[in-house]
Amino acid sequence: MTSSPLPLEGLRVLDFSQFLAGPYAALKLADMGADVVKVERVGTGDLSRHLYLTDTRIGGESTIFHAINRNKRSVAVDMKSDTDRAAVRDLVRGADVVLQNFRPGVMDRLGFGYDAVKEINPRVVYGSVTGYGTEGPWVDLPGQDLLAQARSGMMWLTGGADDGPVAVGLPIGDVLAGAALAHGVLAMLFRRERHGIGGLVETSLIEVLADLQFELLTTWLNDGGRMPQRSGQNPAHAYLAAPYGVYATADGHVAIAMGKLDILAGITGLDAATVGLDPFTARDRIKAGLAAALVRKPTADWMEAFIAADIWAAPVMDWRELVATGMMETLDMLQTVERGEVRLQTTRLPMKFDGQRPAASRAAPALGDANDLLSKGWG
Repeated sequence: MTSSPLPLEGLRVLDFSQFLAGPYAALKLADMGADVVKVERVGTGDLSRHLYLTDTRIGGESTIFHAINRNKRSVAVDMKSDTDRAAVRDLVRGADVVLQNFRPGVMDRLGFGYDAVKEINPRVVYGSVTGYGTEGPWVDLPGQDLLAQARSGMMWLTGGADDGPVAVGLPIGDVLAGAALAHGVLAMLFRRERHGIGGLVETSLIEVLADLQFELLTTWLNDGGRMPQRSGQNPAHAYLAAPYGVYATADGHVAIAMGKLDILAGITGLDAATVGLDPFTARDRIKAGLAAALVRKPTADWMEAFIAADIWAAPVMDWRELVATGMMETLDMLQTVERGEVRLQTTRLPMKFDGQRPAASRAAPALGDANDLLSKGWG
């Protein structure tokens, strides 16, 4: 890194959130230089410390926790203790940003909802993530990623006409909500810099999943409510015409985004009658013809021909294949973080400042590793 300070150095973030959405926002702020302190329950801490994806544990904690909470500090508190609550209020007083992602009403009952925090610190920027907002019929439902995917329409949209609903294979709502929250916090900090006032930033899983679908929802809202017909053959997009899709090859799969059918016919041997069909109304028939042709040769052979003909295509890679290309090293997107005997490899911030990508050497915090803040304050 250069000697230039990171953009958020000196910013103090008090993070009450747990699991993924709120902590992901805090992770982005920490990677950009903010001092992020997690407020955790004494004894157990953030529940994701022990939420295991596999049987892999690092320092007795889950890989999920380590992935989300690098470069942060932790205070372990008992919210039933008047002493601890007073100490947390002191930290609120010195914070620039407060984050939380509990169900509506929980933080108010704890005494650290927005109104209470604003009373302590009028200039604070307060960020909140919920499942479905703070009012309406869904307000008390569990705000969990898979459930939000199901309610958002996105799960129905994904997959082919003959498939059942298909969930995205990662918690996309949580990640997008965390990213949106970080985005909103930065905007509010800019407003505070210009106008001297803090404020409240709110988002939810259902909002970000609706926003993710903005192109298709806009089309549907202005198309007389006509629902898109998901492709029954090699699906990838509910609206786009052939050849857009994912196809099996002799040894793997290839994704084709764009390409003239007559050029594809010359490469694959697709018959002239099929090429002459309308790529929207005869989408599945055209794609079935391509599928029958593409399965005859290996991916590398097709890719060589596609690149030469300027067909927009890519091999479908798994993580091993991605890493083997060297692109992660080229982009400098991996780093090793440590905490005592804990040592693990993880990703880095997906942006650069002044030509340099920030790195974090500190792994996720041990529970209560910064408890001296409770008696000494931010310092």
